[in-house]
Amino acid sequence: MSTPTLDRGVLLLAQDDELVIDRVVGAADETAGTPCTRATRFQIASISKQMTAAAVLLLAERGALGLDDPISRWLTRPPSAWSGITLHHLLSHTSGLGHWEDYPMIDLAGPADPDELLAVFAGLPPLFPVGQRWRYSSPGYVLLARAVERAAERPYATFLTEEVFAPLGMTGSFAGAAAGRDDVAVGHEGGRPVPTWDLDTVSMGTGDVWCTGADLLTWLDVPRRGRLLAPASVTLMTTPHTPTIRDGESYGYGWFLGPLAGRAAVHHSGDNGGYKAFAAWLPAQDRRLVVLSNQAEVDARLVDTTLAAG
Repeated sequence: MSTPTLDRGVLLLAQDDELVIDRVVGAADETAGTPCTRATRFQIASISKQMTAAAVLLLAERGALGLDDPISRWLTRPPSAWSGITLHHLLSHTSGLGHWEDYPMIDLAGPADPDELLAVFAGLPPLFPVGQRWRYSSPGYVLLARAVERAAERPYATFLTEEVFAPLGMTGSFAGAAAGRDDVAVGHEGGRPVPTWDLDTVSMGTGDVWCTGADLLTWLDVPRRGRLLAPASVTLMTTPHTPTIRDGESYGYGWFLGPLAGRAAVHHSGDNGGYKAFAAWLPAQDRRLVVLSNQAEVDARLVDTTLAAG
């Protein structure tokens, strides 16, 4: 059996504070012939949910919102079926809201009016009573981003830039559309460029962040070293609030908690059209892994084999 490799993107593996694998390969833009570099920014897709969770926790620390707040406090005229849903339920994917496949009428790559998008979410009844089980829901994190905007009284992307990325020194990171920015990787599928998703509305709070590999490695210091957040907030992020559908795995706030390569880990993957991402920290070994690719086809074995070999 062949050994999995990364053909396009960045692969970083750190042991303690030392990089043991530092690989940058392939084209950032196949059409222009621009190579990937250490300055290239990639969509991290659903790993963005960790930044949303951090934003909510920062505002909770300041008393601007509460984790037990009903989502109705932060939305205008939400449906009555959402009356029992709190920010905690959205953070832990226990709200009963569906995922993208439950809303086939939404074009992830097309423009969307924010209020019309929420109306689409509201048009589908919850899939189960709030708090009764786990169901991964990107729309739930879109609602969290809206709550952050209301509580912080500024645009969501601005809050991330000022309150999350800047304090951590993540100078290569931003949220939202990449138009007009340098060093951004073009998503590819089947070797060809694909349209980017609507990161300003449809993916806001759930898949809208761009990072360099080094920045995402720095981000892993939030759980690893307790940066940015108070200790109690870091604990909330990495507490197993509810089991997922996989054996031995739970979900915190923006993090999966479960084994990787046979070892306990906090981790998350990301999958936007034309991009794949993965970030993990293995506490017992103090090992951090970052995979960012602007190619849809990434060998699923890459994470386990890299962790096992590193």
